[in-house]
Amino acid sequence: MSKRILAAACAAATALTLSACISPSTSNGGSSKDGKLTVMASFYPLQYLAEKIGGEHVSVTSLTPEGAEPHDLELSPKMVDSLSSADAVIYLAGFQSAVDEAIEQQAPKTVIDVSSAAKLVEAGTDANHPSEDEEDATDEAQSGETEAHDHDHEGADHADHDHHHDMSADPHFWLDPTRMANAATLVGDKLAEADSAHADTYKANAKALAEDLNALSDTLVTKTSTCKVKTFVTAHTAFGYLADRTGLTQVGISGLDPESSPSPARLAEIAQIAKEQGVTTIFTEALIDPKVAQTLADDLGITTAVLDPIESQTDASKDYAATMNSNIDALTKALDCQ
Repeated sequence: MSKRILAAACAAATALTLSACISPSTSNGGSSKDGKLTVMASFYPLQYLAEKIGGEHVSVTSLTPEGAEPHDLELSPKMVDSLSSADAVIYLAGFQSAVDEAIEQQAPKTVIDVSSAAKLVEAGTDANHPSEDEEDATDEAQSGETEAHDHDHEGADHADHDHHHDMSADPHFWLDPTRMANAATLVGDKLAEADSAHADTYKANAKALAEDLNALSDTLVTKTSTCKVKTFVTAHTAFGYLADRTGLTQVGISGLDPESSPSPARLAEIAQIAKEQGVTTIFTEALIDPKVAQTLADDLGITTAVLDPIESQTDASKDYAATMNSNIDALTKALDCQ
């Protein structure tokens, strides 16, 4: 039967017959044309988890375009509408307000919020986690230590999280591979619930990925354990969890929001800290204009290097794990690790 005849037959059919003319989704939740589970991830690290864990059984789309800054994501009406037909959406509650609102509006079949597994900690007001509203508070910034707390917010309600501009929790959990491993386990369990036919595969993949991520965490800790310099200066305070894992001290030029601008007082205190701590490198990022960091480095007579916060995939040839290894190499070189 030709497509034209079939279309005419369907148009003339009853509602019951019409439903039979439409290609059904799979009985296990997969609704893409090839029968795969359709998964939407809010930004790259979560896309990485979905692809690694789902493998051939999932079709993954990132809500944040490749190479884009996820902090200020805006979704088109078409993208918002597409959430309603997704089999699963993976996101970090409170990080991207547009995603929070779209999920609430569209009510996808399976919503996977990784914030509980990530165990987010409150952003402090010291050099590792300067408040965006208090970047000129020099007395607090000079304390320099990341608060080594693993506060568990598993019971926190979504309503407790404000938009990223004033959210109190540091969202950048993925820069600690151990927290990333915890998120992998959660994603595996939730995908298994959404697609029971492939549950064993999802759980096995999640277990293997978690083991790899924990091994990566061990490598990070081992290679930075002998660093002569213990302080690193970053473009924005995305690396608090990494600093927490390694015992290093992060000093951010900007706050959690990379678009925030440092005050002259903040730049002066960073320069002072850099001199006192023997800092030889100011770290820049691919998605942030390096002008401020470069000017600061030039004024101090030191160099710059890239430390990738992996908020987006900026190099298609390097996935999350490869980029984290590049970050480890950059840190060990800049901090004179033996």
